[in-house]
Amino acid sequence: MAALLEVQALEAFYGQTQVLFGIDLALQPGSITTILGANGAGKTTALRAVSALVRTRGRITFEGRRIDRRSPETIARLGIAHVPDGRGTFLRLSVADNLRLGSYARRDRSGVQADLERVHGYFPVLRERRQQQAGTLSGGEQQMLAIARALMLRPRLMLLDEPSFGLAPLVVRDIFAILSRINREDGVSILLVEQNARLALDLASQAYLFETGKLALAGPAAELRADDAVRRAYLGY
Repeated sequence: MAALLEVQALEAFYGQTQVLFGIDLALQPGSITTILGANGAGKTTALRAVSALVRTRGRITFEGRRIDRRSPETIARLGIAHVPDGRGTFLRLSVADNLRLGSYARRDRSGVQADLERVHGYFPVLRERRQQQAGTLSGGEQQMLAIARALMLRPRLMLLDEPSFGLAPLVVRDIFAILSRINREDGVSILLVEQNARLALDLASQAYLFETGKLALAGPAAELRADDAVRRAYLGY
């Protein structure tokens, strides 16, 4: 099966500072893939590179089309939704307005309404809070809103950066259960950067481990989770 997303010999830069060095990875349609590593390993930069938010060299293809020379807006329209670290919600706008912004690139109004009902099904609290200012939501509710807004794009691929950060364990459990449903029921592929390695490896089918901007290990998530040496040396549990 052809990869949905394929990254080849990827290098990424902030100004003149190189952060990624020759990264290769592939994500299959309908899969959940996680990128793990210590702080500063380049995980967030990898997601930003896919979304054309940093300067890159190398090749990135999505559904067989090269996207590393495209604009962030074009990449979003192709079906890649990015939920950044810090959630990126528009704090002064209402929940409803945040969700409407998520569908800005779409022209199918009836489809947008159907998708709004679907995300309310995943996150019923957002229906209850639809007129509430996003900045007054709890941290968990803001993370739910960020994911729901990304879904309003009707993406083929969702990039998620540290969705558990700063949230209570029960909230994290609920959000990860919903991510599994989104993947299973809607067929949305997910590329996940996550600080909680155990949680990420339980959710994902494939894992990539970054170390100082380079690819240190890659393989099925179950194998990395079961390897005591890998867990002790790289994953911290």
